[in-house]
Amino acid sequence: MEPELSTLALLALVGLAAGFIDSIAGGGGLLSLPSLLLAGLDPVSALATNKLQGTFGTASATHTFWRKGFLKPQDHIAEIVTVFVGGALGVACVAYAPTKFLQAAMPILLIAIAIYFALSPKLRNEQGKARLGIGFFSFALAPLIGFYDGIFGPGTGSFFMLVLVSLFGFGIVQATARTKLLNFTSNFASLIVFALGGKIIWTIGLTMGVAQLLGGWIGAHAAIANGAKVIRPLLVLVCIALAARLLWQSFGAT
Repeated sequence: MEPELSTLALLALVGLAAGFIDSIAGGGGLLSLPSLLLAGLDPVSALATNKLQGTFGTASATHTFWRKGFLKPQDHIAEIVTVFVGGALGVACVAYAPTKFLQAAMPILLIAIAIYFALSPKLRNEQGKARLGIGFFSFALAPLIGFYDGIFGPGTGSFFMLVLVSLFGFGIVQATARTKLLNFTSNFASLIVFALGGKIIWTIGLTMGVAQLLGGWIGAHAAIANGAKVIRPLLVLVCIALAARLLWQSFGAT
């Protein structure tokens, strides 16, 4: 499909906003995926193209956190590998996903996460005490969340944030930095599988991707500068919005 210039311009603005949201709290797909569907893409092409443009935003945010000293990718090789494998396997298993169950269960989990982030006194910029060894995250939780991102997706960033803050004691900016790295990894793994399937609309994906680069850069700087003051409320809003969208998909459209 060859989109009109006006459609590309609007989608670029969506990509900019989605990149900003994604770089701080995740959930940029709330804007980008419905916009791609409205632009006339079929559901599979919309998902594939969304992964392409979203990869640009998470790459931009990851690079910003790295340049600012909040992230050392070489220290997270195990997580990168396991999340990549999990994400790729998730996409490969999409046809077998219990979509109805996930659509019913995820809103409950996302609302619980929103309440946790809204009320927890543990959300601070400083490092806290870990309850579990980081190896458990690298080889158990990280690939599981990566698999979820590949097979379904909504709320992936919130799940990464939840476990990094609540179980491993990360400060909220550090947790956001690592979440962006792992989100980029699972997005990239999914992107490769979708690209092999030939479903990506490259003109749209690359146009939105360039805007995502800028949005991710702006959002990452905002997160670094403001810490919990901006990350906490945006996380809460994104979790609630994702829950509302999933509930609407399950019940409102019937």
